[in-house]
Amino acid sequence: MQKRAVAVAIAGLLLSSLASGQDQKPKDNASSMPTMPAIPGMNMDGVAPAMHAMQSRHMDMGPHMKMTSLREPQPGDAQQAKRVVESARKVARMYRDYHTALADGFQIFLPNVPQKQYHFTNYGYAFEARQHFNPDHPTSLLYEKRGGGYKLIGVMYTAPPNATPDELNQRIPLSIAQWHAHVNLCLPPNAKGSDVLSRKPRFGLAGSISTRQACEDAGGKFIPQIFGWMVHVYPFEKNAADIWSVNRQVRGHRD
Repeated sequence: MQKRAVAVAIAGLLLSSLASGQDQKPKDNASSMPTMPAIPGMNMDGVAPAMHAMQSRHMDMGPHMKMTSLREPQPGDAQQAKRVVESARKVARMYRDYHTALADGFQIFLPNVPQKQYHFTNYGYAFEARQHFNPDHPTSLLYEKRGGGYKLIGVMYTAPPNATPDELNQRIPLSIAQWHAHVNLCLPPNAKGSDVLSRKPRFGLAGSISTRQACEDAGGKFIPQIFGWMVHVYPFEKNAADIWSVNRQVRGHRD
């Protein structure tokens, strides 16, 4: 039920934004940022990103998701990744109190929908991440709901959807981290939300349609990659496998 509730809300935002043709790209002035709720992994050229899929290093990722391949470790990779973790840990300590995050411009994505992890997203940092990587400025902070508040567990970094593996590797070494992206989206004809939200949808990021030809045959609009690249970091964990957990980061997107 939680997965469906989140999917319903996201699909509604996605369809309504595409149907209205609104341009979500921010202006240079922060005051002109769009007012819709911040969505994880924002692609500032269109609808801001967030969606749900499940993946681990050893399982089939499915037709609507792709991940970077693990590379052989290179000299300096461990040190570079360590610097990112140190920055993520510094930011996480700063925002342990979610009220501070809200005061500093982070916005909760779908606060009224039960989720495994809640993304508090900063529009300015999301736009900055499209230009260059600043580990002190994660696009989103990741919280778990605890009673009437939130407990911070990690941060999320993003990159442009057209970033190459080498460019992602420059941000965080691909011998250590795996980035993921949401792909092969078929939007339904006439932006009919019911076509996405049925129990066995044909359209959307949980739909059975995953190729351009099948999408066009169904009268839909095919989008090869709808969101930017995303990676989660859990800086309070004790070992590298948990800090860069692929299973946890993508499970968090799904639930």
